[in-house]
Amino acid sequence: MADHARIKKLGDLMAEVSSAIPVDMVNLPVTGITADSRQVTPGMLFVAVSGENSDGHHYIQEAVRRGCIAVLAEYVPSGDCDVQLITAPDTRSVMGYLAAAFYDFPAREMTMIAITGTNGKTTSSYILENLIRDAGGIPGVVGTINVRYLDVTLEAVLTTPEAMDIHQQLRLMADNGVSHVVMEVSSHGLEQERVNDIFFDVALFTNLSRDHLDFHGSMENYFAAKKRLFARHMKDTGTAVVVLSQSATGDWGKRLVEFLSAKTHLKLVTCGIGYGDVRALTYSFSLEGISAEINSNDTVFAIETPLVGAFNLENVLGCIACGLVLGYGMESMQPTLATLDSIPGRLERVKIAKEDNEPVLRDVFVDYAHTPEALQHVLQTIRSLNPDRLVVVFGCGGDRDKGKRPLMGEVAGRLSDVCLVTSDNPRSESPHEILNDIERGLQEISAVKIDSKRLGRDPGLKGYDIIESRREAIKRAIEMSRQGDVIVICGKGHESYQIERSGRIFFDDRQEARKQLERIREAA
Repeated sequence: MADHARIKKLGDLMAEVSSAIPVDMVNLPVTGITADSRQVTPGMLFVAVSGENSDGHHYIQEAVRRGCIAVLAEYVPSGDCDVQLITAPDTRSVMGYLAAAFYDFPAREMTMIAITGTNGKTTSSYILENLIRDAGGIPGVVGTINVRYLDVTLEAVLTTPEAMDIHQQLRLMADNGVSHVVMEVSSHGLEQERVNDIFFDVALFTNLSRDHLDFHGSMENYFAAKKRLFARHMKDTGTAVVVLSQSATGDWGKRLVEFLSAKTHLKLVTCGIGYGDVRALTYSFSLEGISAEINSNDTVFAIETPLVGAFNLENVLGCIACGLVLGYGMESMQPTLATLDSIPGRLERVKIAKEDNEPVLRDVFVDYAHTPEALQHVLQTIRSLNPDRLVVVFGCGGDRDKGKRPLMGEVAGRLSDVCLVTSDNPRSESPHEILNDIERGLQEISAVKIDSKRLGRDPGLKGYDIIESRREAIKRAIEMSRQGDVIVICGKGHESYQIERSGRIFFDDRQEARKQLERIREAA
């Protein structure tokens, strides 16, 4: 990435890197840094990184042809290199330090807050953003959905961007007066060292459940990646906030507490439903939100929030704990929690404009749940509110962990009344094969396959159907449902696309559901 308004001396960039630089190169002006040879422009430093799918060392000559001024590599490649080549044992780890130095260490100028976990990161980022703003701060967010601060919003490509992108955005935030940055920190981002030279004041752990095993290989490796945030990226004065989840996978939070207590000097705050330093004593749930009494330091406060379900109460508790660490009083946080807007694609209710006193046609929610644990949380939440029928539409992504597909089929079949299995983001895989993998989980619990049109005619029937077209599945779910039913469309949440073999096409679950609701109202 070149930023021609910014030029740094190579010696200054490498000051925190152990690699030796020839004396005659110390003052060499660098206009940018990149690990992608296609992005090289004259004056840049090219960093050759050995990636998952390709080795940057094979593209050194291309980077030189494009005008890089120097190369940082792990070894000297075969063939001539017409610019100075510097070696480092691990160029990926160096990228974060170089990026931070190139942008004059912007993270050091703001209060940094990290959120990590399988589920709840995005919801928590929105809650914290509102708490910070209402307390008088100027928040910036680096998250799954977008990067945002003040009136700037940029679509996110990765949950945790590459190092140069992160530090460029942090520099812009700092220069525009942002006081607090909330960053969703993914296991990929930690494992690939994208957040090197960022040290956090507060880090929130939401939960851990099966996801990304195609990358990490095992839950232990996945957990180890998450622990890196607390072991390597916290300020000496930092505080770890850990949610002690009630879910079946809640032991990961307890294990993190044990690790933090034994291996770090960080201050620790725990929270949860019924236990922890910040805990919910009493609570009630409805389709309209959550009411709860929260105990912190033997003081009890009542809160209300429009967010739905027990898992969102855990998200709220984690954010309250972070707010207390940041110095916010419970009294000041209560109004913010009560007036939270719906969070994109996180049990987001799909609404259409209606006349005063016109009844709600259908209760339709869209959620990003794309893991067995997240799907279970969502469906258990809605099931506990006693709908006449719970109708779920979901699928699984291609080129990802295949082992979770039957698990998600089993969860959906067990907790829903009607399950419509459909396509998600098949990517390079055959949608038919993905649907077959999901169906195995439904068959393992003896779920009955019934044509969805028949399921619609007879509300007493319980079963599943497979409808490959996501548009048709959403249409069928809304057509077959009645007042009193709840429809949950899972897997894609805020995404406005589907990824198929042929590429990316526009598709938004919320827009599609809204279109079908409007069609039903017009036909009534």
